[in-house]
Amino acid sequence: MVEAQSALITNDAVVLGLLAVILGFIFKTSSSERPALKTFYKYVPALLLCYFLPSLLNTFGIVDGNKSNVYYVASRYLLPACLILLTISIDLKAILNLGPKALIMFLVGTLGIVIGGPLAILVVSAVDPSIVGGHGPDAVWRGMTTVAGSWIGGGANQASMKEMFEVGGDIFSVMVTVDIIVANIWMAVLLLMAANHKKIDAAIGADTSAIEGLKRRIEAYHAEHARIPTLNDYMVLLAIAFGITGFAHFCADFLGPYFGSTYEWAKEYSLNSKFFWLIVISTTIGISLSFTKVRQIEAFGASKVASSFLYILVAAIGLHMNVTAIFDNPGLFLVGAIWMLVHASLMLLVAKLIKAPLFYMAVGSQANVGGAASAPIVASAFHPSLAPVGVLLAVLGYGVGTYMAYFCGLMMQAVAP
Repeated sequence: MVEAQSALITNDAVVLGLLAVILGFIFKTSSSERPALKTFYKYVPALLLCYFLPSLLNTFGIVDGNKSNVYYVASRYLLPACLILLTISIDLKAILNLGPKALIMFLVGTLGIVIGGPLAILVVSAVDPSIVGGHGPDAVWRGMTTVAGSWIGGGANQASMKEMFEVGGDIFSVMVTVDIIVANIWMAVLLLMAANHKKIDAAIGADTSAIEGLKRRIEAYHAEHARIPTLNDYMVLLAIAFGITGFAHFCADFLGPYFGSTYEWAKEYSLNSKFFWLIVISTTIGISLSFTKVRQIEAFGASKVASSFLYILVAAIGLHMNVTAIFDNPGLFLVGAIWMLVHASLMLLVAKLIKAPLFYMAVGSQANVGGAASAPIVASAFHPSLAPVGVLLAVLGYGVGTYMAYFCGLMMQAVAP
């Protein structure tokens, strides 16, 4: 990875400006009527570029994504505000009416991660045991437990695994890179599939009527209540988003340390994580307000403002990716690739068997692998109104992440050479 002193730009204000320019360029060109650009964006989703182009800044040493605080600000301030605005406008009853297939695909995704880790170790150890060997804190299987935590719940669960299995710093830093590269490649595949979801759904005979019905209801709500927003509207919207975000931070600062110091078992369920409480509290308040008149803020563009926050987060995620890092530890990346292949294959197989729409497969997978930060991104690639579905499934991932990752860790320990 790029060292801090070798980065050309270290001022985060400049970094944020660069990301804003990149996002503006992508959105401007993706809406162009020029034939060449229309052809390009027909095959390359704009959302994919929103995190790939920032990754080039990190890859070529222009910015050091690991040292920049842009992602921290985006994930701690803009992400909860985004989740609040998205969930306030949610039609929870309509989402529940999507049926059980969304939940089934999420759980299948979790299963794929749990069995994929041990299988990857077995496959690679049959070829070269040294790749997945090691002893003590830097044993490869220990480092892989942190990836399991990340891919079933997110950063909080990853941190839990690091502590529970006493993972060494060297293997942890390598596995973080494996996690980011492999997860982002899979996310890119999902975005490409999302761009062609109608063809894929038609090919497997998936019933998308419930999804289309949800989109129609939300579009009808927008058409009935939409109005040209005023400055007053925007200030009220921001007051709600960041006011609740501040309250969630206040509660998280108390609840995380309280559970961590009072209950020994709290870390097993990420209850000692401030980020866990931040996401859960923000989402819970947002959903609660969706049953009140506050939901009317959608009429003056709550979801559009939320989407703008989300795209800044996408660019910040991309800033952490170094596309050349895959050549530094090719053996461990092979392990990660096999692991993800097991997860993806199982999801595609079950989706075909139960004729689940691609949307359920993609969001169910990303709710595991990406968590609350990126599940709404993939969901919105199908339709902006579907982002809350990703939010709800991602929150579920926090609940099961640490438990299932711990079980996966025990299995990997058992099969490690």
